[in-house]
Amino acid sequence: MWCCRRVGRELPRPLRQRLLLPPGWGSRAAAASAASLPSASPGGLYEALAESAAVHWAESGLVALQAGTGLPWWLSIVCAGAALRTGLTLPLAAHQGHILAKLENLQPEIENLAKRLRYEVSIRGKQLGWSEKVARFHFRKNLGRIVSELYVRDNCHPFKASLLMWIQIPVWVFVSIALRNCSVGAADSEVLAVQEQLSTGGTLWFTDLTVPDTTWILPVSLGLLNLLIVEIFALRKLELSRFQKYATNFIRGLSILMIPIAATVPSSMALYWLSSSFMGLSHNLLLRSPTFRRLCHIPRTKSDSDTPYRDIVSAFYAKYFLKK
Repeated sequence: MWCCRRVGRELPRPLRQRLLLPPGWGSRAAAASAASLPSASPGGLYEALAESAAVHWAESGLVALQAGTGLPWWLSIVCAGAALRTGLTLPLAAHQGHILAKLENLQPEIENLAKRLRYEVSIRGKQLGWSEKVARFHFRKNLGRIVSELYVRDNCHPFKASLLMWIQIPVWVFVSIALRNCSVGAADSEVLAVQEQLSTGGTLWFTDLTVPDTTWILPVSLGLLNLLIVEIFALRKLELSRFQKYATNFIRGLSILMIPIAATVPSSMALYWLSSSFMGLSHNLLLRSPTFRRLCHIPRTKSDSDTPYRDIVSAFYAKYFLKK
């Protein structure tokens, strides 16, 4: 076979850039749909979700956590966010880092194979009189095939890196709806009892967790924290693709939009969103630690730094304070 027995596969853009999106972007994207929940009509999407088994499990889990620990409700909500992020999404985030590191390390091999395949296609095309369009078709076809073979060889298909998103978003939505159910009350007597507890289970300025935070401290804090997450991502050394630049700007806008959204939902939901985002930021910073990456057996890449936190501070200072 002429089609590069030992070479070839498709690389329209560096693989290491394909799936890199700001940490926690899925939760913020899901928040856009959550904005309409308070006004959703009966029988609609919200009604179906609110009565789903997953939401009832989330309600039971929250009640069990508060009853088992004896903590006030505001602290129980914070602990729930921390526990879900640490016990569920942190291992998935480490797995995602493992896959992305493998993809990044494949990049030099892909580029080399692409060059060799392009040469073979060029020679073969001249022999058979192919047009440029036909030659490009065969190049892409064989390059894609070999890319898939390399994914199998290194067990790092890009789809596996999206597993975090497909689990994190539903969990975030179910817990958010469960907290709203508990905050507004329902026909279930147990939920009604929880509503009474939530009405006095807050602290500081948000003593009533069943109503929105009228001071806007929680909503603004949430928006600023999400913007910080996006900006830290944007300071990465790797050059962002055009799609990633658009996605980053979109998430910046979504982070700002989250402020008025969080100001219209019960404080229990805003508190959960804030604690979840904070833990997400903490875990993503943790995953940049060389020591933690070694503990997780994440392969070392060319873009890795021995001083990641110093680099973040320096890049942030240079970008926002040294600009002319």
